[in-house]
Amino acid sequence: MGIVLLTVQLLWAGGSSAQSLDCSTVLASLTPCLGYISGSDSSPNKTCCSQLDKVVRLSPLCLCQLLSGGGSSFGIPGFNQTRALELPAACNVQTPPVSSCNGKIPS
Repeated sequence: MGIVLLTVQLLWAGGSSAQSLDCSTVLASLTPCLGYISGSDSSPNKTCCSQLDKVVRLSPLCLCQLLSGGGSSFGIPGFNQTRALELPAACNVQTPPVSSCNGKIPS
């Protein structure tokens, strides 16, 4: 029930711009990572890591949007930015450096 509610919150939080809606949909695909990001799971599960890899390959700027506003901007309860930044290493997923987000955050 919590994941469904979170997915609805992520979709709703996207606002009216097409890019935000796209990012909200993309970020909703990362709901399997919430246990790790919130600190309730000690390691991310396979589904989380495969979804993260997909987002990094197809929509890396959406991760910038999430990290710039933190999870609270998307209504994600228990969002821990430190754990979110540790997620790529925990999943062994290569990401561009966070500094590459500067000035490229979708609105």
